[in-house]
Amino acid sequence: MKGMRGTLGYIAPELFSRNFGNVSPKSDVYSYGMMVLEMVGGRKNVLFPHWIYKRVELDEEIGFHGITNEEEKGIVRKMIIASLWCIQTNPASRPSMNRVVDMLEGSLESLQVPPKPFLVFSLGITSRFSNQRKK
Repeated sequence: MKGMRGTLGYIAPELFSRNFGNVSPKSDVYSYGMMVLEMVGGRKNVLFPHWIYKRVELDEEIGFHGITNEEEKGIVRKMIIASLWCIQTNPASRPSMNRVVDMLEGSLESLQVPPKPFLVFSLGITSRFSNQRKK
């Protein structure tokens, strides 16, 4: 692709390598998911997907500031789970935007945590990120 543009972290993997699939509307779904994760978490997305995925997978408290009641926690959790589906490495595994809207409007109980995306960072990066959060 000639003249590809975008912000690092929001660009879908298939824009870098055709090994991940073809560029399609699902490429925009990936960018949307990363944007929502950054909005929900209030931090840059480079290390955040791994951190949040681990918390959701283990059903741990996420602990965002300003979330005051169970209803708000449920809304945030829905946004996170929908976003994790959006950032799946394989474009075929990502939902359509219509499906994303259905997830956000539906019940939290109907959502499943997706498989961990291949490109989500792990190991030493996570502990460094966790230490930064505590400061």
